[in-house]
Amino acid sequence: MPTALVTGATAGIGNAFARALAVRGDDVVLVARDAIRLARTADELRANGVTIEEFPADLSDARDLARVAARVESSDAPIDLLINNAGFAVGGDLLDADPAPLEEAMAVMVEAVMVLSAAAGRAMRTRGHGAILNLGSLAGFTTTGLYSPIKAWVIIYSESLANELHGTGVTVTVLCPGWVRTEFHERAHMSTTAIPDWVWVDADRVVRETLSDVAAGRVISIPTKRWKVAHALLAHAPRSSVRAASRMLTKSRH
Repeated sequence: MPTALVTGATAGIGNAFARALAVRGDDVVLVARDAIRLARTADELRANGVTIEEFPADLSDARDLARVAARVESSDAPIDLLINNAGFAVGGDLLDADPAPLEEAMAVMVEAVMVLSAAAGRAMRTRGHGAILNLGSLAGFTTTGLYSPIKAWVIIYSESLANELHGTGVTVTVLCPGWVRTEFHERAHMSTTAIPDWVWVDADRVVRETLSDVAAGRVISIPTKRWKVAHALLAHAPRSSVRAASRMLTKSRH
């Protein structure tokens, strides 16, 4: 059976990926900080008759990150699909004096993505096959707080890595979703009352369309027609208009 490793696998999009992979018959390595929730998720997924490995780790901790990277690069039970999903909303203003939130966000959503992708890329290139999926966001094409520049980095990094691995049998895809029905916004205490219902998409649909894009070797995955239209508008609109729309979005969240 193919083996996938999913970070942030106990909630939201990461959990939806883990469930979909287990249902289709993949063995799954689950990486998450909450050991209790991790064990509960693993028990649920084992009902599909696949092997589920629990890997408690905090990706903001350098030692834990090194442990996960070693698992990703190991030739014992090799990883065929790496999903760098772990992340969280980043509150506060760019002028905030406290650097701690930014440092944690950069550790989890930048450094961990880079370290784990590199580990997977080396191992997969040696074997001549494999896939890496990084979680970006449509926010990476906007200009809102700390989250946008972080996700913009993930997008460009993924495209650069796809170039480096081109022709090796290893693919790199970056998922750029819009508004997904998960606990993400609630946990970040973000108001979503101004967001119309038609904008939201279920996580299972996001996962289904993204896995299809991964199988096809697409570098940028933007599920649903509505998000493809949003991406086209962001990509072709004047940057002044993107900044104005981003200011409105930021005000709506507060």
